[in-house]
Amino acid sequence: MTQAAAEDSRSCLYECTVMHHRLTPKENRFTYSLFLFCLDLDEIETVCERVGGLSHNRFNLYTFRDRDHLTVSGGGGSVKQNLVAYLAQHGVVFPENGRAILLTLPRVLGYIFNPVSFYFCFDAAGVPLCALAQVGNTFGEMKPYLLAAPDTDGVFRLRTPKHFYVSPFSALDLDFDFKLHVPGGRLEIHIDDRQGESRVLLSSLTGARVPLTTGRLAWLTLKFPFLTLKVIFLIHWQAMLLWLNRLPFHPKAANAHLQRDVLNPHSSIAKETP
Repeated sequence: MTQAAAEDSRSCLYECTVMHHRLTPKENRFTYSLFLFCLDLDEIETVCERVGGLSHNRFNLYTFRDRDHLTVSGGGGSVKQNLVAYLAQHGVVFPENGRAILLTLPRVLGYIFNPVSFYFCFDAAGVPLCALAQVGNTFGEMKPYLLAAPDTDGVFRLRTPKHFYVSPFSALDLDFDFKLHVPGGRLEIHIDDRQGESRVLLSSLTGARVPLTTGRLAWLTLKFPFLTLKVIFLIHWQAMLLWLNRLPFHPKAANAHLQRDVLNPHSSIAKETP
């Protein structure tokens, strides 16, 4: 994709820093850098045709596959079709000529892992309507959290019971506290774990927008090689450090009744999931 085409496109990349700061029962803080794709769901085919190394539903260095993301009613269809259907099931009408962007990781050499992806939906005039945080875990499960409307500052906020197994070192009865700024020149997203009024774990994703071009994608690939493998390695590395520090461990099959509304449920909780 040429620089001019990239500037006209609503799709882009974000070069980001991820921060996790566990406050209790033992303090642990770490950061790492990566880059994310921000794709307008109406532009995916066009972007993939213009950007070398990126394909839609076929193998490449980077592959965006619809089935890797939000699915409803047994899957099938495009990501946007599934998003619109999911919103309708939850009482949100996606407007005619509305648009949606997805902040996510694609497959890298066929491998996919997304700790969390974010959808932002807009009306035809570009006014933010709703957001969806799609949290994933290492068991292949996903859980969407709908943020129905932005506040007066244009920021999406939601505090809701987690009821999803993200880490063996986090209880299932905590709350997620979301604070999502609409992506622009800068990216700023916060998700904290709370127990009552106490914050247990602070997480943030911040970064700067860069154009989605073949050249910029090649440069970021050299800067952050094997991106999805890096993410899954760091998750397990930090888990090992927490285990060595003897943090309380919660097995996946424990409290299956608190793992609710999960997509692609693991066999350990399948009978508990509606």
